Amino acid sequence: MLPITEPRTDRLPSEPSRRFSVAPMMDWTDRHCRFFLRLLSKNALLYTEMVTTGALLHGDTERFLRHDETEHPLALQLGGSNPADLAASARLAQAAGYDEVNLNVGCPSDRVQNNMIGAVLMGHPQLVADCVKAMRDAVTIPVTVKHRIGINGRDSYEQLCEFVGTVRDAGCTSFTVHARIAILEGLSPKENRDIPPLRYDIAAQLKQDFPELEIILNGGIKTLEQCQAHLNTFDGVMLGREAYHNPYLLAGVDRELFGSDAPQITRAEALALMRPYVEAHLRDGGSMHHITRHVLGLGTGFPGARKFRQMLSVDIHKTDDPLGLLDRAGELLEGR
Repeated sequence: MLPITEPRTDRLPSEPSRRFSVAPMMDWTDRHCRFFLRLLSKNALLYTEMVTTGALLHGDTERFLRHDETEHPLALQLGGSNPADLAASARLAQAAGYDEVNLNVGCPSDRVQNNMIGAVLMGHPQLVADCVKAMRDAVTIPVTVKHRIGINGRDSYEQLCEFVGTVRDAGCTSFTVHARIAILEGLSPKENRDIPPLRYDIAAQLKQDFPELEIILNGGIKTLEQCQAHLNTFDGVMLGREAYHNPYLLAGVDRELFGSDAPQITRAEALALMRPYVEAHLRDGGSMHHITRHVLGLGTGFPGARKFRQMLSVDIHKTDDPLGLLDRAGELLEGR
């Protein structure tokens, strides 16, 4: 086990720990994914996909807020820039039982930019501050912000400090920093996750200059060893794609990063615990693929892993016995 650095001691009793979290990821961190990830780690803070205020206030509210009680600690990420709408959405989040509401100031896609959502807001620090204040005035759960270290045309360290300082003055005390700038023209969202270089040094300088704030590092982290190293500088770490594609990494989080002495769940045990959940989803008219697409990453790094992935990604669409197929896939995980 890696040495355990001391966690924060100034956290409010009702505030979730952000020592380790799984990033909000569109099309990935839905409620089925979160149920699965919670089986692997009891302590990781889980985030929803980004939900826009328009969808939440004028769409199928229940569907967007639906979650299983076992998913806690759980945060809802919101996309929007209208303070009143964000306040109303935050109230819905609190009423639905979420432990935190987070404002997206990092998504670079054209679609959200045009609606003044995501990374484009880094160019409007006072508007973000107004949004944060409106949400904080509306709820008692924590309001946090996830942002980049800059955007093209506004990427100096001084401008980053202006952004963080302005939002801090509105009452935000926890910032998750994706340590890349966002290029708002000419790069796809996928390219924006790879092409702009990671600048952990910028995020570290931010923590040094704002020691009173909780600074969570996001971007490019792939191992628990890297997590532990970053926890010597930052208050927490957030993993995105690595946590999704290699979810069994989470099985070590509680022991390695939180000092738990509980036995580590095996891959086979995790899949077995998913079976009743899958069965209930099928009874409700759902497809097993809605759930099993999120567990494919269990099939990595051992003989039979490829067959496991094939069964749950290809064969699943051909079978008349999905639960039987799930059981047979589980046999490939025995002892792992």
